[in-house]
Amino acid sequence: MLLVILVALIALLAGLAANRWLRPRLLSEDDDTGMAVKDLVGPLLTLTVLLLAFVLVTANGSYGKAEIASRGEARALDQLVETAEYAPAAQRGRIQADAVCYARAVRRQEWPAMADGRGSPAPSVWSTDFRAAFATLQGQPVFGMLIAADNKRSDEREERLTQATASIPGAILWFLLATLTITVISLGICLPRRNNRGQIITLIVITALLTATLCIIRDVDRPFGGIINVEATAITEAERQATRDFLAHHKATELPCDDRGDRRTV
Repeated sequence: MLLVILVALIALLAGLAANRWLRPRLLSEDDDTGMAVKDLVGPLLTLTVLLLAFVLVTANGSYGKAEIASRGEARALDQLVETAEYAPAAQRGRIQADAVCYARAVRRQEWPAMADGRGSPAPSVWSTDFRAAFATLQGQPVFGMLIAADNKRSDEREERLTQATASIPGAILWFLLATLTITVISLGICLPRRNNRGQIITLIVITALLTATLCIIRDVDRPFGGIINVEATAITEAERQATRDFLAHHKATELPCDDRGDRRTV
């Protein structure tokens, strides 16, 4: 970082020195002739657009990973519920009940918390209970299938929580905002003072587009909060199917949790 700043500073000083002492010897034109401000704004606008495009691609990649992880977690949970059908009745009911409670905890507690880039300890209560139920099945053929499904669920949840945090540092967003501000001000300086209605409208449109792009970047970089967000559709469907399988052999009152996924107190 320090090397980059040092090289850029040396380049700036060298350019100014060349303009002051070397340019008069190489050119015979008037000293007042040179690049106008409008000639320098073009590269600045190009740089701003390229930076916004690059960061937007990065943010969109984080959003895509979050959506894939959410769907993968729901599929793993559904597989866990289906595999439990091959377990003895006692373990089957316990695993399927834990799956219902886990899905409720994710949907009602962890999903809202992820809007702020945080997780929730509520689902971990039921993932711990999963492992306690698996321990009683060691040596049986279904044990390995249950472990594999639960490992997949755990990996996908970890990835989902990872993507809930912002992938673009705040310093970069502030840098983009400063670049956008300088670009818009520079464009405004270059506008003609008379008969400039068309140029003003164009400047307003450019400002709106650049601002909208930065807002989209800010929103997409937090895939579980904001306007463009990953909905809890997959985990909701997994909860519905787990509830259906559990109620096929048990009553709803036998579930060990409430609607929020919190353990019932006796």
